[in-house]
Amino acid sequence: MSLEGTIFDRHYQRVSCILAIIFFIIFARLFHLQIYLGNELQIRAQKNCIRTTKTPCIRGNILDCNGKLLATNRPVTKLYWQSSHNKNLSADQLDLLSFLKKVCDINETETLHEKIQYAKKYGKKVLLDSDISFEHLSKIFEKFPDHPNIMIEKEIKRYYPYTMLASHTIGYISNIALDTEGKMGLEKLFETTLKGTKGQRINLINSTGSSIFEQEIKKSLIGNDIQTTLDVSLQMIAEQSFNNNQTGAMILIDPENGAIKALVSRPSFDPSVFLSPINSDKWLALQENKPFLNRVFNACYPPASIFKLVSLAAGLELNIISPETIFECNGYLKFHNLRYHCAKRSGHGFLTMHEAVAKSCNIPFYEIGKQISIDDLATYALKFGLGQKTNTVFAEQAGLVPTREWKYKKLGEPWWAGETLHASIGQGYLLVTPIQIASMIGSIFKGYLVNPRILTQEPIFLRPLSVSLSTRNFLKKSMKSVVTQGTGARVNTIEDIKIYAKTGTAQVSKLGKRSLGKEHLEHAWFVAYICFKEAPPLVLVLLIEHAGSSRAATSVAKQFLSRYRTHMIKQEKSKKS
Repeated sequence: MSLEGTIFDRHYQRVSCILAIIFFIIFARLFHLQIYLGNELQIRAQKNCIRTTKTPCIRGNILDCNGKLLATNRPVTKLYWQSSHNKNLSADQLDLLSFLKKVCDINETETLHEKIQYAKKYGKKVLLDSDISFEHLSKIFEKFPDHPNIMIEKEIKRYYPYTMLASHTIGYISNIALDTEGKMGLEKLFETTLKGTKGQRINLINSTGSSIFEQEIKKSLIGNDIQTTLDVSLQMIAEQSFNNNQTGAMILIDPENGAIKALVSRPSFDPSVFLSPINSDKWLALQENKPFLNRVFNACYPPASIFKLVSLAAGLELNIISPETIFECNGYLKFHNLRYHCAKRSGHGFLTMHEAVAKSCNIPFYEIGKQISIDDLATYALKFGLGQKTNTVFAEQAGLVPTREWKYKKLGEPWWAGETLHASIGQGYLLVTPIQIASMIGSIFKGYLVNPRILTQEPIFLRPLSVSLSTRNFLKKSMKSVVTQGTGARVNTIEDIKIYAKTGTAQVSKLGKRSLGKEHLEHAWFVAYICFKEAPPLVLVLLIEHAGSSRAATSVAKQFLSRYRTHMIKQEKSKKS
């Protein structure tokens, strides 16, 4: 064999070897892709043309105790422009688009044209109106029936029939366009119960992303309803009793079983504003005056003269005073070279304990404060449910009942005897929530503390009040004196309702600062145990922030009680007919 032939053979062998290696690599790669990764790649390929989407489910309703809807759902009609693949809009399409702009009140003309131009390329749809009315829809289909560029879709949107009514109790949900979720109130607390189960839908799409086939593979399930103890009629009366500029809270609760019949926290808000996206400016505007704070459970206030009922109970139970004790009020009491004043600087003169409660005189309670330790006073406050949560389903504050140990741990200071005098009239470090006061007033008349309930099916939990019946009867008579001859006499003119009440004026800063602004004015309390004829009794708790005196609360209470009486008379007549 010649030298050239040998060289050629060598080159041929090398090329053959290289080609063999290349073909082996290609074969191995094909084997790896088609055999080893075949199933995985097939799934990926399907995902490129098949889209699986979740379909929304209908949220459960929230009802009042009579079955009236507080939160429900309503159908919403969405109007879309369904683009075609033609390069330019035809005269007919331009005519349609011009008509839709007028009917749907579309102002963003340039933006809309850009969206349509973009959508044309991929055969997409453009949202024109997210909640078109039946009237507008009729006009469109009257002039352009069965037009290929008009597309209608239906969906369900959350609906609050009474808008702002009981908004703190009901709460609100997140933007309906996203994954809906309860964000406050019952909507959040019972999210699992209300939300239901989402369905599934598959979409087959082409290379441009347009859907060519749809099919539902799993049906959505509607959420469960929840029934509250609220009474819409009483809730309306409660909210209408306030003046527009007043901030505060009102509770109407059944003292026998803890059912909350009305719950007002002012200012309130419209939960439907969160069903659409809101910008930061609108969100900041909504924060003014803290409308999302539920003042019934999460705001703490000095109890003021309402706490005198606790001091009176402690004084009687510990034999510091007796039901027959007579006191003299000269306008102030001197203790450790300091003067502790009564609300009436000229004094009330001689008066019994019933009269002291009725006229909200401070002197008898200062006398109790001189002879009782702060820890003993705190023990009785805790017996009445103060300084602890009521165990309702809502998040709540525990308030504050001070003790010697608390002050030393918190402030590193000893407890001074004069501070007990302030505590005996509900001032100083004492803080309570309106819902705690509601439980406390109910316990005076029923002999037990009951957990406040907002759902009809919630279990009832009772805790006996370890205060003697004779003491409770004395407290009842004292509260009756408030209405017949004391600070709550304004409500005594309302017929057919038995009323036992107590008023309070809670000081929030030094009296010399009252002229500096409304924020320095006192809070006003009015609490009552009421009973219309033979109807079940109710406890009413009313607080108005920075009102200046308890008269403001008494005035609102009178408005409520008058309307409540009218409501109950109407109910009587409707039952007879």
